Amino acid sequence: MRKDRSFNKMRDISFETNVNIHADGSCLVKFGNTHVLCLATIDEKVPHWLKNTGKGWITAEYGMLPRSTNTRMDREAAKGKQSGRTQEIQRLIGRSLRSVIDLSNLGERQIKVDCDVLQADGGTRTASINGGFVALYIAIDKIKKNYNLQKPIVKNFIGAISAGIVENKSLLDLNYEEDSKAEVDANFVISGTGEIAEIQVTGEEFFFTESQFGELFSLAKNGIAEIIKKQKEILN
Repeated sequence: MRKDRSFNKMRDISFETNVNIHADGSCLVKFGNTHVLCLATIDEKVPHWLKNTGKGWITAEYGMLPRSTNTRMDREAAKGKQSGRTQEIQRLIGRSLRSVIDLSNLGERQIKVDCDVLQADGGTRTASINGGFVALYIAIDKIKKNYNLQKPIVKNFIGAISAGIVENKSLLDLNYEEDSKAEVDANFVISGTGEIAEIQVTGEEFFFTESQFGELFSLAKNGIAEIIKKQKEILN
């Protein structure tokens, strides 16, 4: 069982902004030993299927550096294609970020959020959502100032966290060791006002009860409230 923190505590969290001089929004997010660099880029055109609709778009890309884990992995670009895991994660990030953005008020422009894992110790997808939102928020603030836009574009804050059942005990914010032996693994994406954007829960060859799910959900809500508080502190 955990020795460094209690079951309902997250790892040390930090958001560092303006870490890249070229990006329109940047954030280095750290959840313990998981570090993700998130960079937002404004594109003054939308995908072809959104032309002349008056709406914008938010999309995300996700990747892990070759030595972000304990053994070196080949770059996916060298293999010529992304893995199914990578595609699934970047779609999750994109959906999560779009859920709190008024795409009509954004206008016909696209913001691309790149999330690159520098160091992985579990929870890279949730860290990417948290840091990606901060980078996106900064980029949108830049658009509003440059074009003197008054309409709200960011509708809400969004946060994400993992939780799981390890040795029949509910835990918040799993590191890699905990995640690798979890009987149940879950990821929660929740807005600043409590609306659910997405929940992913998997019994790793185990079943779980409604009561156990309730425990995980309660842990996640409390954790995300703390994450969003930190986001607001760094952005306001």
